[in-house]
Amino acid sequence: MFISSAIAQTAPLADAAAGGGLMSTLTSMLPLVLMFVVLYFVMIRPQMKKQKEHRAMIEALAKGDEVVTGGGILGKVTKLGDGYVSLEIANGVEIQLQRSAVVQVLPKGSIK
Repeated sequence: MFISSAIAQTAPLADAAAGGGLMSTLTSMLPLVLMFVVLYFVMIRPQMKKQKEHRAMIEALAKGDEVVTGGGILGKVTKLGDGYVSLEIANGVEIQLQRSAVVQVLPKGSIK
């Protein structure tokens, strides 16, 4: 009889602890969620914005633009294709590159 009354007394406490356990779990997950939110605003969002700006710059390329490639080559755009660009890097010397290799459009007259 003593054992059954002991179990009966602990049963309501176990139920209360289970409800508190849920709150405890949510509270322990809060720092993880906050870290993800901070990571999103500090790293992911600026990177996505930078990619969007690069894509817009690539689409806006025009014949005669002076550009810098990812390898550091300076040249003037002579031909534009769907995925490729022809650059004149010296008089009579043209190379063909992927559009994504262009990293910067320079102001007119930068290359002399």
